[in-house]
Amino acid sequence: MRRFIISSLTLCVLASCTSVRYAGVGRVRDYDISSPDIPTAFDGYRIAFASDFHLESKFKQRQLRGTVKALQALAPDVLMLGGDYQEGCEHVEPLLTEIAHVMPPDGIYAVLGNNDYERCTDLIRSTMERYGIHLLEEAADTICREGTCIVVWGANPYAGRYPTATPRAKTQNSELITQDSYVILLTHTPDYVDDADVANADLALAGHTHGGQVTLFGLYAPITASKYGMRYRTGMKRSRTGVPIIISNGLGTSRYPVRLFAPTDVVIITLHSEPQIRRDERKQHK
Repeated sequence: MRRFIISSLTLCVLASCTSVRYAGVGRVRDYDISSPDIPTAFDGYRIAFASDFHLESKFKQRQLRGTVKALQALAPDVLMLGGDYQEGCEHVEPLLTEIAHVMPPDGIYAVLGNNDYERCTDLIRSTMERYGIHLLEEAADTICREGTCIVVWGANPYAGRYPTATPRAKTQNSELITQDSYVILLTHTPDYVDDADVANADLALAGHTHGGQVTLFGLYAPITASKYGMRYRTGMKRSRTGVPIIISNGLGTSRYPVRLFAPTDVVIITLHSEPQIRRDERKQHK
């Protein structure tokens, strides 16, 4: 019995600990995404995605520095951020100062989370602008290589819910989001992908759920912060209309500074362009 208790406690500690190599990052989750709509120039393109820092919660300055080192070592082409950056306005400047040290070749794109609309919203906006971080609030932008582009669409699921969130309107630069474009939807909550019209999105990136934060051996979480329960807790899922969604466990914690069988993570997505013949076949079926 004593051995069982010790083994159980050891498992619990290991389930909540972070990487020995990089403080703050429990694991790096790799995904390969192939599509006939990905331009050839983006074959092998690497996207890093990080979300839910919640500085300072269980995620503190040491974990932040470790996460930045991990992101630098991963050497992505672009970094995307999924919101919920802080647990107090005094943490905005230190957080974004460190994140700006990553700055991949194609920059950093970000959306805001519910925490960020609850407080510090204008401070986050102005600080991101000062550090050259592209904040997309119901707006789209392009990343271009060799005359071809992919689209980054930053959604604002919280318009109308918080006074600081701008009212829902037509997406800025919506003309960029077309049937022929490869569109990456960046949103804080995965629920948005089912709740809104995202028919032109080819891939969605989201956080918010913390992987449940406290789970039963990674199989069940009593709280997921999603109205869809376990459906969008973590990992690669598909919306009801078939849009692939990659959901990060995030890095920090909310409510209580504890994680159990829901390790922190950063995500790396590698894009792969399908051969031209398959691209032509796909267009014929559209």
